[in-house]
Amino acid sequence: MIDLNDLLEQVWPMATQQAVPTESVSLNNALGRVLAQDVFSSLNVPQHDNSGMDGYAVCCTDIQPSRRFQISQRVPAGASPQPLQPGTVARIFTGAPIPPGADSVVMQEDVVVNDDGSVTFSALPKSGQWIRRAGEDIASGQVVLSQGTRLDAIHVGLLASIGVPTVSVNRRLKVGVMVTGSELQSPGQLLQLGQIYNSNEYVWCGLLEAMHADVRSVGIVPDNFEATCAALESLADCDAVISSGGVSVGEEDHVKPAIEKVGQLRSWKVAMKPGKPIAFGHINRQDGGQSWFFGLPGNPVSSAVAFQLIVKPFLSLLEGQGLAEVDWRLRTRKVQAAFTWPTPDSRREEFLRADVQSDKASLFANQSSGVLTSLARSSGLVRLAKGQQVNPGDWVDYVSYQDLMK
Repeated sequence: MIDLNDLLEQVWPMATQQAVPTESVSLNNALGRVLAQDVFSSLNVPQHDNSGMDGYAVCCTDIQPSRRFQISQRVPAGASPQPLQPGTVARIFTGAPIPPGADSVVMQEDVVVNDDGSVTFSALPKSGQWIRRAGEDIASGQVVLSQGTRLDAIHVGLLASIGVPTVSVNRRLKVGVMVTGSELQSPGQLLQLGQIYNSNEYVWCGLLEAMHADVRSVGIVPDNFEATCAALESLADCDAVISSGGVSVGEEDHVKPAIEKVGQLRSWKVAMKPGKPIAFGHINRQDGGQSWFFGLPGNPVSSAVAFQLIVKPFLSLLEGQGLAEVDWRLRTRKVQAAFTWPTPDSRREEFLRADVQSDKASLFANQSSGVLTSLARSSGLVRLAKGQQVNPGDWVDYVSYQDLMK
């Protein structure tokens, strides 16, 4: 068996060997996309020194306690102020440009407005107080977002704040999905004796759509060599294809010989639980290119865990993200066990479904690889080394599902 870390070091670098094409999209269509190049700001943010408070713009050297000052101008946000007249103050509002000659803002709560409309200050202001300086958020020429960033809502808003209408991004990944097994039935259909409902397709499509991939599913493929070859060939123009089941060497396991006919395949027994059998390779395209292939276990927990630990980072690398952004091992943290694990697997590291509250991990009662409930009612995975026993209070490695899908 191969260790998981060794497998990742072999497979993940292959994703960087080919780049997906780039395209320009508007900000309205940029959410979830991966930047194809650095984005520089052409302006300062804020563009001008501006007020951080509703109050009064003043020149500090003019201010004397109890002296009355006339208001020479009113400066709302978006206005172009006049130079501050000596011996006066300017009524100013949050975000408004600072008038030339003013060097401080006094918040309105610290100012007394007199009956004649003048204002009085009870304390001497400090130079620069409540002034947001030009460029203190973003300086002109600064790299605002780096190549490989997957754009979330804040990133898109940041681009809007510097006036960028379109961005260069990598094309969405096209990912094909197929699930094999004559025992599978689609939800809504009546189960026959020996059949089970197909859940892997729905898990994978949901996870892929959360990555903003374009998903093409051929659904259930029966345990038949010709049907398996046809399904694979129909997905060959995708960037990657994911299949469940059929990668062993039994008489009804047809994925392995089918891939070997239409491409190349490597398969491993990975020293991890769940998720032991993993296949990786490619499907040949008619244009001379290739589509990456992952064959995952048929058990729903095994396939979901293998997808998040192995496949999802590979796809993110293929889409142009950097290793530091996709390597979930860098987001693993220590939590305290609120459980006992007295009989660990001595040959495989284990990923236990756990719920973590206040840095204390409790296990779902049934850790079987066929119990999808264990994923639905947990928040992440506790990673145990081979042979690692656990007692309550021990510190263990943990990664949340949220961090796995970043």
